[in-house]
This record gives sequence, structure tokens and C-alpha cells, in this order.
Amino acid sequence: MPFIPHTEQDTQLMLQQIGVESIEDLFDEIPKALIAKQMKEIPEGLSEMALMRLMQTRADQTETLQCFIGAGAYSHHIPAAVWDIAQRGEFLTAYTPYQAEASQGSLQLMWEYQTMMASLMGMDISNASLYDGASSLSEAVLMAIRSCKDDEPTVWIAKSIHPFYRQVLATILEPQGIPIQEISLDDTGVLSLDALEAQWQIAPRCTVLVLGQPNFFGRLEKVDELTDWAHEKGARVIGVVNPIAMAWLKPPGHWGNKGADIACGEGQPLGVPLAGGGPYFGFLCAKLALVRQMPGRLVGKTCDKENKVGYTLTLQTREQHIRRGKATSNICTNQGLLVTAATIYMSLLGKVGLQRVAQCCYASHQQLMQQLLAENIAEQVFVGEHFHESLWRLPVNVTTVLENLTKQGIAGGFDVTPYYRDLANCLLICVTETKSAEDIQAFVEALKTALIRSPS
Repeated sequence: MPFIPHTEQDTQLMLQQIGVESIEDLFDEIPKALIAKQMKEIPEGLSEMALMRLMQTRADQTETLQCFIGAGAYSHHIPAAVWDIAQRGEFLTAYTPYQAEASQGSLQLMWEYQTMMASLMGMDISNASLYDGASSLSEAVLMAIRSCKDDEPTVWIAKSIHPFYRQVLATILEPQGIPIQEISLDDTGVLSLDALEAQWQIAPRCTVLVLGQPNFFGRLEKVDELTDWAHEKGARVIGVVNPIAMAWLKPPGHWGNKGADIACGEGQPLGVPLAGGGPYFGFLCAKLALVRQMPGRLVGKTCDKENKVGYTLTLQTREQHIRRGKATSNICTNQGLLVTAATIYMSLLGKVGLQRVAQCCYASHQQLMQQLLAENIAEQVFVGEHFHESLWRLPVNVTTVLENLTKQGIAGGFDVTPYYRDLANCLLICVTETKSAEDIQAFVEALKTALIRSPS
């Protein structure tokens, strides 16, 4: 719809019709002291030509850095067709109306997204997405707790889960009085059965166990034995996973003898650009037995009385659709446009293409690790199999090294020091399929230079 401004005559006519003298009278309940008199900091309006010149000046100041930062958001190649299709008007501006069946195209796309995500995770069902990876974990934990009907639920979560995710989870659970027990890692950066058993001896109560694959440090967890241990103790298992990695690694639905109960995580790697931190989307998949506890919306495929295929909202557990007391969540929408891009991305690449992306990411990261070890300029913190990223202890201050790398045109990694006190001066470095052998070599050389220029 085009923007059609009101003339002064239009405004006066409307005010006269409702019986007030000015627009300000519509807001007379606001105390006068709170109303800004003048906005001197706001400049006068510009002409279109002057505005475009100003914005071009701003755009020229944007730095384009080679990105070696991962930590939950990853730089992947996105085929041009993904966003060419996603930005078509019928996708870009579409919103599923409350009479949802009127929007068959959007519903079909969501159904296809759910089908692909459930297959990728080895699960029975998927919802139509959540806000982001952190909120999807929180919703998954609440979902698992509801399904267990435990009067005194306790959540166990590995310290190798993203620190931001753990912060969000604490924000959601603490007001509800649900305790969170963080389980320490072993010397190789993974969760061990010994650590779980040690905690069980102290407090033998676990409603939900949260695992990562790969974990925050890029390490691959022993998910089969951890999943079986949790199920033996009567706990639900939630896998926080990277969707690209799941095209190659064993998916959560196949972990252990029974598979994880819920899979969740950040969907950004599936065709969504880094975009300065968002917007992204969260995914959530589960076993069919938990379908009634799933938050958000579930799109189903059916046939009408004339045997024509149709799509409908099969499950609507959000508070705007049913009584608040019976709602599973206050999630009020899904990230429809980003899910559209992800669906197109997965459709274009297919099973084999996604697997090749994952394998290229692994091979490129292995190349980086080998070069860093050969140069002996940093200490590998956790030895073992990695995917995407690994942690390195530097001999000098990480912050200064990252500043020096930025000056060389490189976003050099993620400083974990503020989130792990025992990992001071440790840098998490990520490599995806977007980095060539020349890029990796240039990074290693830039890191050597940055280390020389940085004080101890």
C-alpha cells in the first residue's frame, strides 16, 4: 500500500469530526513534563539527491572484513537465487492471516520447511520456526518439562552450550523457580559420563539434559552414550545442533538407542546472511509423542471434499489462538521471510549439496588447524575432532590481537574470556566453505603479525 499523506484540510476535518481541536489533544493523558518541546538534535529534512549523497558517504565508511568469527553465526555462501526468490512480493510482504487457509502459498512453504527440517534432524515433526536459536532452546526446555510433568524439574546443561543461550535460558527459567545445573567439561572440551555421574551422586535428579553437537567450541560430543545415560535416568534429551553439520553428522533423532527427544538451534546457516546479528530464526523439531507440547504453529497437508490438496494450521498452541492458560508459549509469530529463504536454500542444495557444504567446512577448518599447529604460534586448547571452529590460547592479550587483525582487514574470531574464566586469552576461530586456501594462509600470516605487534 502506498503512503498517502493527509493534507492540513484532511487533518482538520477529522479532528472536527471527533470533536477535538488539535492532534496534541489526543494525547492529553500524557504528563506535560514528559513531552519533548523541540527536537533540536534532529536536522532539517534533505532533498532526495542530498540524502542519497549522504547515505553513499556513510556506505563508503563500511569496512569489509574477512570473517573468521563463528560462535553461533556463520558466513556461508548463499546462492543468488535464494533471495531473488524470497524477495518476490508474494513472499516478502506475505503474512499468514488469522484465517490461515486463505494463504495457501505461505502455508505450503511452511509445510515444506517443516518436512525438510524434520528429515534433516531425524525427527518426526517440526514447527514453523521460532525467533532465534536461544529462544528455541528455552522453548524446547519448557516443552520437555511440560511433557515430564515433574513437580520439581531440574535442567542439566553442558557448559559447552553457547553462553548467550545459557543466559537466555536462565532469564526464562529463573523466574519460574526452575533450577539449572551447568555440567563442567573434561580436558578435551566435551561433556563426559564421569561428569554426569559425579553430579548425579551429589543431586540425583535430572528432568532435562541439554547437549550440543557440535558444541560451542566446535568439539564433537559423544552424543550416543550421553543420550542413553540420560534416558536411563528418566530424563528428556535436547540436542542444540548446527543444521549444516546435521547434513553430515548423525542427527539428534538417531542418537543412542532411542534418539534425542527434541532438536533445536539457530537456522541462520541455512541461507540467511550474517546481517550484523539478525534477524535470524530458530528451529525446533521433536518426536511425535511431544506434539501437543510444541510451541508455535504446525502446518499440515490434507485434501478437501473434492480431493484437492490443501494446507492448514493443524496445531495452533500460541496464546492468540487459544485460551492463555492452555497455550504452550507466548510465541506469537514465526520468522516467515527467513524460513522462506531457508526453504529455498535447502531445496536448491538438496541432501547431497548440504552434505558437501558440511564436508567443505570440515576440510577447510582442518587446513587452518594444521597450519596453526605447524607455525606453533598458538596453543590448541581442546584436542580432538572439531567442526567449523576450534579454540586457541594466545601468548598475548586477545583483545589487542583482534584489534590488530581488524587493521589488516580480518575479523579474527571470538574472544571467549568474558564467558569462561578459566579460558583467559583464548580465541575461538571459525572457517567455513567460503574460505579458500589463500584466505586461510593470509589469516595465519596476519595472526603472526598481530601477535608480534601485541603486548604481552
